[in-house]
Amino acid sequence: MTPARLLGLGRATPPHSIPQEDAREWARAQFAGRFPAFERLAPVFANAGISNRHIAMPVEWYLQPQNWATRTAAYRDVGRTLFIAAARDALDASGLTPADIDIVVTVSSTGIATPSLEALAHAELGLRADVVRVPVFGLGCAGGVSGFALAARLAAAQPGARVLMVTVELCSLSFREDMLTKANVVATALFGDGAAAAVLSTEGPATVAVTAAAEHLWPDTLDVMGWDVAPHGFGVIFAQSIPALIARHLRTTLAGMCAQLGVARADIGRFVCHPGGAKVVEALETSLDLAAGSLDAERTVLAANGNMSAPSVLFVLHRALADNLLPTDRPSAMLALGPGFTLSSALLTPLP
Repeated sequence: MTPARLLGLGRATPPHSIPQEDAREWARAQFAGRFPAFERLAPVFANAGISNRHIAMPVEWYLQPQNWATRTAAYRDVGRTLFIAAARDALDASGLTPADIDIVVTVSSTGIATPSLEALAHAELGLRADVVRVPVFGLGCAGGVSGFALAARLAAAQPGARVLMVTVELCSLSFREDMLTKANVVATALFGDGAAAAVLSTEGPATVAVTAAAEHLWPDTLDVMGWDVAPHGFGVIFAQSIPALIARHLRTTLAGMCAQLGVARADIGRFVCHPGGAKVVEALETSLDLAAGSLDAERTVLAANGNMSAPSVLFVLHRALADNLLPTDRPSAMLALGPGFTLSSALLTPLP
């Protein structure tokens, strides 16, 4: 099949932002008096590699008791707005209009909406009545690459079709003042909100094509990362150290995945990775045999936005393309890790 080309990328963030220092003091006010371990965990705010984050709601909203109804209302409202903004940005970059889109893939794991976000955005965005909708839930941080790869497969399977992939994650809505756990404090230090979009088709001007994709789910790792569904909302699960898991498994796993992708590890000229946190980025560089500091675009995105879950890797790809960081003579590989515990990859091949 003719591979799908990347015609355009888009990004969007909510208008509210919080510097990391303010987030630390806010978390201290919420947790320190009730959770003796907080001060031992507090250095994660300084060590996460984050300077600023964007959040869905004003800070005052998070200080009030929230439940499924209020969190879902915020998810629907802000998620719809960010979906439209990211989609328009990607469509403008591709030179297409919403009416040109044949298939829309929506990736999100931080809220539940039925009808799903693309249906909520449909009328205002201007999508056609016959557009094919593919909402995807549960991929977490791996969703940026997995959703991107799925959109590329759909585009390749229907030559000439234009596929819009949008991922929206509002991680901050899962903040739980009632969860006095290490995982909740770490999540409060790491996660931000954002949206990203991509337009793919077998036809149109582009600099890269998505020529292959692969995934790997490690056995006995279902408890590594995910959501605990509780009466007041989602609660984050971090049952194991993600950097340690990367260090143990990534190098060996990647060798097998390269065979699936049809490329030798030595021929990959650049990695475009999901920046889950400073320690995750360091573990990726070590496991990928990269020089320290090689994942510079990842660190820049992390510092400015925190870990936005699925959209983050597309923010990194946008920066890499804008700064001409992808080699023109060798392929690049997108990588993201998420619940399952899963490694998702996509191969980007330069076009003449």
